[in-house]
Amino acid sequence: MSLIPKETVDQVLAQADITEVVGDFVSLKKKGQNMWACCPFHHEKSPSFSVSPAKGIYKCFGCGKAGNSVQFIMDVEGTSFPEAIKYLAKKYSIEVPEDNPNPEYAKEQSERDSLFIVSDFANKHFQQNLHTHEQGGIGMSYLKQRGMSANTIKKYELGYSVDEWTDLTDAALKAGYQQKYLEATGLTIAKEDGKKYDRFRGRVMFPIHNVSGRVVGFGARTLKTNDKKSPKYLNSPESDIYHKSNVLYGLFQAKQAIRMQDMCYMVEGYLDVLSLHQGGIENVVASSGTSLTEGQIKLIARYTENITVLYDGDAAGIKASLRGIDLILESGLNVDVVTFPEGEDPDSYIQKVGDTAFKAYIKEHSQDFISFKTSLYAAEAKGSPVKKAEAIREIVASIAKIPDSIKRTVFFRSCSLIFDIDEQVLISEYNKMQLQDRQQPKQQDWPEQYMAPPVAEPEPEKPVSDLDMLKRYEREIVRMLLNYPDRVLEEGMNTCQYMLEQLEDVEFRTPLYARLMELIKDKLCDGNLATAEDFINHPDQEIRTEATNLLSDPHELSHNWETHHIFVPTESDLLPYGAERAVLRLKWRNVELMIKGEMEKLRLVTDPQEQIQQLTFIRNLKTLHCQLGDMLGIVIG
Repeated sequence: MSLIPKETVDQVLAQADITEVVGDFVSLKKKGQNMWACCPFHHEKSPSFSVSPAKGIYKCFGCGKAGNSVQFIMDVEGTSFPEAIKYLAKKYSIEVPEDNPNPEYAKEQSERDSLFIVSDFANKHFQQNLHTHEQGGIGMSYLKQRGMSANTIKKYELGYSVDEWTDLTDAALKAGYQQKYLEATGLTIAKEDGKKYDRFRGRVMFPIHNVSGRVVGFGARTLKTNDKKSPKYLNSPESDIYHKSNVLYGLFQAKQAIRMQDMCYMVEGYLDVLSLHQGGIENVVASSGTSLTEGQIKLIARYTENITVLYDGDAAGIKASLRGIDLILESGLNVDVVTFPEGEDPDSYIQKVGDTAFKAYIKEHSQDFISFKTSLYAAEAKGSPVKKAEAIREIVASIAKIPDSIKRTVFFRSCSLIFDIDEQVLISEYNKMQLQDRQQPKQQDWPEQYMAPPVAEPEPEKPVSDLDMLKRYEREIVRMLLNYPDRVLEEGMNTCQYMLEQLEDVEFRTPLYARLMELIKDKLCDGNLATAEDFINHPDQEIRTEATNLLSDPHELSHNWETHHIFVPTESDLLPYGAERAVLRLKWRNVELMIKGEMEKLRLVTDPQEQIQQLTFIRNLKTLHCQLGDMLGIVIG
């Protein structure tokens, strides 16, 4: 059980705006009363992820994820309830009282949370080294030399690992952190003989944050230029919280600017990000020297559909990274390219020409990726028919990745002009590639967390059991109670009062709905009506999830009906009728099950007198069943 006071949890739940919280991770677009986006939990091209600002909930109608603001943070970050509350408290400047660090609480922390906690300790330790340790001046001098301001150093939480074998390890163990978590994050390396030492020593530290701002790993640059055995850059190894293919350096600091400017600049190195951000280009991220992956593209797609890749002026490096851009095209995003003069990278060039000239250069030299790649290959193939044919196939392969047919047509035309070849030849080559692609078994390389659930082979339909059918009717009752508890029906009674009175003698058989009904009854006994917030903020996750499902609606009535003055009644308009029908259907199904149960009992009765009594009881139930059927318009044989 969390040691965060209930008052603090309630305050966080009250202030957390679901649109703001989810909007930090995906780009939401308004449609009707709700906000929609492509789901951050599985790969999809058509938005099925809905956020209801009025109800304070989200729901994906594709993969089924649902909940409130806290549940969203738990789902997207894979963290515990207390950590999600702390995250939201920090976002809304709510003070969380210090936890009592007792053994019980320490045991409660999940393994994953422990990795985050020890990474945060290391981050603060490295920052402290940079600013206060006698060796920190070496790192600070390097950063100042590279033009980093105090604000940039603070914002990106840069640090320094001192050149000692066990500086961080000793400090962490002394502070009470367990060595197994230091090893699991790669901060400490343990040898078979029991010796241990720090992975990072004598390096400037670049903490790598996930999209919610938690430190998941580190990049580190050595300042020993004469040590050829030591790599220039050293990164944290893969861990349960750090997967290089699903992280972009600087995204946490850049995500708001990316959303606002509807553009993401992609660079290669840490210092490229820092220099551009410092120069006023805040919507910039880095792949940290790794090849671009689908997971990283998916991250960017949460905030914008437009990416501009800033290449170093190195022709060999450009050609090596073209394949990664094909992945961007395949995801349906728009890609532009900017190349710098030979020998320059974004960091060196902005330092050389200044912020204003740099921005002007980007604007002037930006071109769409297909045109860039076509021109690049056309120049290389000049004078060689064989190379020209190979180049055309390369370009067509890239155009084939684009899902939008109109864009493909435009690029085919552009490519035909540059290569001086008939457009129909390109289209024929494209059709040939498509045919070959269909004939081969297709494999997806998306990371598991972005994959939609596998589609199973259709199975023969199984008959719905009596209890499953009853569950549907019970669910409908609870759904109405959650959505319209205070809606006044006939004779001044609201939905809650009417349904509970009508179902006073009906016992719910589905355990979850029985619990929900008890909660509703308890509230009414206290003189209050249960609200949606009581359930979507309930401590029990099963109740939270089901309540969110019951409060979510995948369909909204188009405003075009109102525009044309056509009245279409909604469920709310027909609520008195709908509530009555829901009650009658549940009663009808309950009586039907009772009849079946009593018929089973009759088979075991041997006494003639008892048989007559049992038959009379069954006949009365059947009469009631027929009466309920008549009221519902059901013909019973």
